[in-house]
Amino acid sequence: MSRIAGRLALVTGASSGIGTACARRFAAEGAHLALWARRGERLSALAAQLAGAHGVTARSAVVDVRDRAAVNRAATALVDARAVPDILVNSAGLASGLSKVQEGDPEDWDRMIDTNVKGLLNVTRAILPHMIARGSGHVVNLGSTAGHMTYPMGNVYNATKFAVRALTEGMNLDVAGTPIRVSSVDPGFVETEFSEVRFHGDRARAKGVYQGFRPLSAEDVADVIAYVVNLPEHVNILDCIVVPTAQRNIYVVDRRGS
Repeated sequence: MSRIAGRLALVTGASSGIGTACARRFAAEGAHLALWARRGERLSALAAQLAGAHGVTARSAVVDVRDRAAVNRAATALVDARAVPDILVNSAGLASGLSKVQEGDPEDWDRMIDTNVKGLLNVTRAILPHMIARGSGHVVNLGSTAGHMTYPMGNVYNATKFAVRALTEGMNLDVAGTPIRVSSVDPGFVETEFSEVRFHGDRARAKGVYQGFRPLSAEDVADVIAYVVNLPEHVNILDCIVVPTAQRNIYVVDRRGS
């Protein structure tokens, strides 16, 4: 049974990776979609495909979550259309660079902090008050195992994901006394464009991250997020860590497999 059929899900970072997988999974379960991302052509094609395949409404808007004014405009457009999301998936996020702090590129730092932390805040601030006013809603933040344990040269990315973890906990306290749910889903190794973005387009280096074991797919993570949002309204998953079987923590990964 799908408890999200007929509901509206807003997914950020929907033009690729876990965001796209969530959009596909939600549409298959009968949810209407509001899809935000920076790559408009890819986004509009996805919206059209899912609307046609599943008979759902699929809105799309070119939104860079770092741009607070753009986020607020897109949120206002939804509210004005009486389309306050029932589900918000804060999926937009990235890693940029891998280096020691003393050797880091401040542009990489800004990109991660502005997207992973400020972007999540911008979107949540624009949507959450309307959920509260209506008396229903579910926010799902995409965290990471990097928000539970640091690793060498992950410093600033780790810091942003520790921040997402803290924000999820803080949001749950802030909405106490309301029916709003706030959850975090924290994946380990997932093979998407993530590492290619981190290594600034170096595909060979990105591929090496996943060699010797089977990582999660974006669809695996979307399955978990779909489970979280499909639970009865009196059930809230505060935090869910999901890793491939070959991965036991940040450091322990069995790379002897296929």
